[in-house]
Amino acid sequence: MSHLMKETTMKPLGDSALIVQLGEGICPAIHARINYLSMLLDEHPFDGFIEAVPAYDNLTIYYNPYSVYLSQTNRTLTPYQQVCVYIEKLSKQISEKQGSEKRVVELPVVYGGEFGPDLAYVAEYNGLSIEEVIQIHTENEYLVYMIGFAPGFPFLGGMDERISTPRKETPRLAIPPGSVGIAGKQTGVYPLETPGGWQIIGRTPLDLFLPDMSPPTLLQSGDKIRFVPISSDKELKL
Repeated sequence: MSHLMKETTMKPLGDSALIVQLGEGICPAIHARINYLSMLLDEHPFDGFIEAVPAYDNLTIYYNPYSVYLSQTNRTLTPYQQVCVYIEKLSKQISEKQGSEKRVVELPVVYGGEFGPDLAYVAEYNGLSIEEVIQIHTENEYLVYMIGFAPGFPFLGGMDERISTPRKETPRLAIPPGSVGIAGKQTGVYPLETPGGWQIIGRTPLDLFLPDMSPPTLLQSGDKIRFVPISSDKELKL
């Protein structure tokens, strides 16, 4: 997919949020800039800042407009304008090289059988053996671009197109938590039991949604993950 680095642009999202655009398309360099700006906001929040939510090529910033307005000395700017001024100053500090080292998380996965009912189909669709699909799926490192859809669900970049497989024509009504799936050119992990049309090739025993923790998700935007094949009789039970 093509991508484009460009000047930082901002646009409002309702009256209490704005979107900071840092590029176009799915690109690790653009995403590094997004994560660094998010980190800067966490370290140097403005009055009224609530949270920053990263996506593939932009950052959505939520704020309390009343708190932002009260923080001004002369109150000549709207809350949106005030936040834009702050973000513009902060964005000048962005550097891909200044971000912290990416965390690498290993996800153990039982492939096939009852835990991966669509593995054989993925292999047949791509003219591969089951062993080749597992090898291809586990040999790459994946970048977590964002968390969304369901709490803890990682949107990953880096899957080899040799195992790309269309979604199921009829989605399942319930996919177990921890299920690892493929949909088109993407792979991902279901953190909770939800309906879904992804081709399920395995399952991890690790919990991705951790409601009692802060943050409440095992994976974070900017993490790198590796899928590690295990057998179901290992110590990590499903």
